[in-house]
Amino acid sequence: MRDNYLFTSESVSEGHPDKVSDQISDAIVDLMLAKDPESRIACETMTTTQRVVLAGEIRCKPIYDTARWPETHGWAPGARDEIEATVRNVVRDIGYEQDGFHWETLEFENHLHGQSDHIAQGVDANGNKDEGAGDQGIMFGFACDETEELMPAALHYSHRILKRLADDRKSGAAPFLEPDAKSQVSLRYQDGKPAAATAIVVSTQHAKGYDTGAKETELKDYVKRVVGEILPDGLISDETVWHINPTGSFEIGGPDGDAGLTGRKIIVDTYGGAAPHGGGAFSGKDPTKVDRSAAYASRYLAKNIVAAGLAKRCTIQLSYAIGVSEPLSLYVDTHGTGTVDDAALETAIGKITRLGGLTPRGIRTLLGLNKPIYRKTAAYGHFGRKAEGDFFPWEKTDLIDDLKAALG
Repeated sequence: MRDNYLFTSESVSEGHPDKVSDQISDAIVDLMLAKDPESRIACETMTTTQRVVLAGEIRCKPIYDTARWPETHGWAPGARDEIEATVRNVVRDIGYEQDGFHWETLEFENHLHGQSDHIAQGVDANGNKDEGAGDQGIMFGFACDETEELMPAALHYSHRILKRLADDRKSGAAPFLEPDAKSQVSLRYQDGKPAAATAIVVSTQHAKGYDTGAKETELKDYVKRVVGEILPDGLISDETVWHINPTGSFEIGGPDGDAGLTGRKIIVDTYGGAAPHGGGAFSGKDPTKVDRSAAYASRYLAKNIVAAGLAKRCTIQLSYAIGVSEPLSLYVDTHGTGTVDDAALETAIGKITRLGGLTPRGIRTLLGLNKPIYRKTAAYGHFGRKAEGDFFPWEKTDLIDDLKAALG
């Protein structure tokens, strides 16, 4: 590992078109899991100027059942209206009431349909067959000691900058802001630790007139103040390079400025490029899809290893085959920072019985994933968040004693 280097991560706000799509997809997941915890959902969303389109496969008996409602092509009475209302509520909550994208007047299309029987037969438990993975794939989890949240610092600060902008916009503290925004933080590492912020980039959609004169100065001064309050003391200096709305005007934004799709911000969702990513997106998927649940489990394991003081950095990989319950492989890499051998950590993980063998059912049961907890994950990162109640259970550090006991 290099000790001295520059590293950059970015984030995008809840009003970014791709994040609008992610939040809509996860709101549909929550809607169906609230009605049927065993629902199957693979919901993709496309957003563009005054239009939202849903597509994908579902199985949720209170909402969609071809045997019960063949005359409506499987849809329960009122279900289509409930889905549309859910979509519009998400757009309204984000804050879009613009001519080019308005929660009340946008055109909506619903192309969701029933889950493939051939996929279902591989995933469902049947007789002596345990529930299988919803797809093949590789999933990664990561943790490091750069922040209290055990997340890479550049990504963590990028998220927090945009979350603060959104909070101030909604509270009225920054009424000149609009929903779409992006951030980017470049840090210089010295002896493996963040030592200086070399560059800060913030592009935020704004009200008319805040691209020139005194109003532009007000916006830029506000952004600098927010960044200064979020980054730890000592990182920002006179040498820090600032790029605030570097293109000039940013009045047209969100889905009106660029089309959005579910799953296009997977590096923002995970570790900001500081760790590998398996390639599968999370949003819009129920927890039988290991793209989501096994990525959460991998983060859970990596975070507990670092929290236990067993490593300063930890990457974990899991792999699965569709329809097969047991993972095909488990890989641990502490990047030379571990206090025990990486192979010993792999063995220890296998000894912890409450992990359920890291099968899809075991993960869902341990972390309580069959609940409507996903819309909150769809902006500002799936990891590094505070575990509260049913939300973000993979951020708990309650495996420390189990790991130490398994290591003897």
